[in-house]
Amino acid sequence: MDAREAALRRAHDHAVRWLASLNDRPVPARASVDEIVRALGRELPAAPGAPADVVDLLATACEPGLTAFPSGRFYGFVVGGTEPAALATDWLVSAWDQNCVMHAASPAYSAVEEVAGAWLLDLLGLPGDSAVGFTTGATMANFTCLAAGRDAVLRRAGWNVARDGLTGGPAVRVLAGEDRHMAIDLALRYLGLGQPELITADGQGRIEPAALRRALAACGQRPTLVILQAGDIHSGAFDPFAEAIGAAREADAWVHVDGAFGLWAAASPRYAHLTAGCADADSWATDAHKTLNVPYDCGLALVRDPSAVRAAMGLRGDYLIQHEQGDPIDKVPELSRRGRAFTVWAALRSLGRSGVADLVERLCGHATAFADGIAGTDGATVLNDVVFTQVCAEFGDDARTERVLTRLLDDGTAWISGSTWRGRRVMRISVSNWSTTDDDVARTLEAIRRASAGT
Repeated sequence: MDAREAALRRAHDHAVRWLASLNDRPVPARASVDEIVRALGRELPAAPGAPADVVDLLATACEPGLTAFPSGRFYGFVVGGTEPAALATDWLVSAWDQNCVMHAASPAYSAVEEVAGAWLLDLLGLPGDSAVGFTTGATMANFTCLAAGRDAVLRRAGWNVARDGLTGGPAVRVLAGEDRHMAIDLALRYLGLGQPELITADGQGRIEPAALRRALAACGQRPTLVILQAGDIHSGAFDPFAEAIGAAREADAWVHVDGAFGLWAAASPRYAHLTAGCADADSWATDAHKTLNVPYDCGLALVRDPSAVRAAMGLRGDYLIQHEQGDPIDKVPELSRRGRAFTVWAALRSLGRSGVADLVERLCGHATAFADGIAGTDGATVLNDVVFTQVCAEFGDDARTERVLTRLLDDGTAWISGSTWRGRRVMRISVSNWSTTDDDVARTLEAIRRASAGT
């Protein structure tokens, strides 16, 4: 056995043991950063080490400091686990080591991206000739879509931002709901557009169409971007797309939808009504690691007009062998990048149309079960209308809610994060993992009851 095969076998063994431990291990990490640093050793060795031994050291030193993100009882942030076919495919992606930039460089990758992109558009009910770019995550997917939108509205105003930059050009106005995700602000900062003008949202975080219409009327002829969202990070609520997009169309604004986790509602007959009218936007962003459950590093930038994203992201180089009809490189910010579409194809091929719908509906069903269980807990109140996969609750007042959160993490059964929503400290549950079971929900609810009973 050569050194590479030995290292791969060792990594496989550690990975299998880790995954097998998820049902029983505490979800929070058990070791501190300092403890792991000491186990790894601070000094760089003077001589080489056997690859298999290096893998052993890393796995053994880090295991106590790993949070069980893939567990069915991790409900923090909005991150999924990794569906089995996608996980196995991700190992292949690293082994194949493809630089997925051009048809000529990796025909296999370009073919898979083409197929997976078409499947995605079909499942999400979006225009079938839209461009699909595979980015690092939802933040860069939003960035990519908004770059296409920024450049497009400036072209309409007679300004070529690719040639002339932003200085001296017309000011771009950006309108977004006051409950938009912070990743939107970050993407706009990258694009040199600054903070958005905030539009009033209702108690669930949905943008108010009348307020948007008034703000658009005040724009005059200025180039304008309107940002809507499919799935509020706290309530899970969806903006009223038909009304909002109709208003934006009258003002000739570019409409972008941040659907990091909620855009997948369109794949379920039971929840597709939440995205009604969404397909009339100009661009959409989502993250396949969230609701679809592929490995990290897989955002999706979807743009109705392929020429718009190509104008914003495309480039030419004398040493590149580029296809006349375009390449994967024309739809994303990066040059060198891994084969993200491989894992998306694997997840979709494994699940099929009905499996994706079932995945969405199971996640939503677990969220409803959490809401019902928490509502029956003494002193607890569910604060949001649970329409998708997010649940927010409080336990009387901010101080008690914080104590419950602390006790819950100390208990270790589950990982649930706190947040502040509408000026109140809340327990925020995001159900995003394909492997979450009814038993996981029941165990977590019992842990919540234990945590609240002692406060």
